[in-house]
Amino acid sequence: MSTDPTTTGLADPRLASMSPEELRTAMRSLGYRTQSDLANAIGVSRSAVSLWLEGKVGVPRPVAMLLRMLLAAQRRAY
Repeated sequence: MSTDPTTTGLADPRLASMSPEELRTAMRSLGYRTQSDLANAIGVSRSAVSLWLEGKVGVPRPVAMLLRMLLAAQRRAY
């Protein structure tokens, strides 16, 4: 099995996880004012969002991808 990021798809930044700072910026850009707002919108617990923002647990890739897609769609709308 290859661990080369170019063959596993990890070279694509859209597939990467998300830093706490990037998550915080995405939340603001998408209009989520609280951890609960984001948690309710994406179907996770508020404590999960808190752990991501504190950097104690990494943002799951599917969540990071969803938020990036929402940000891209928001930019295209204008």
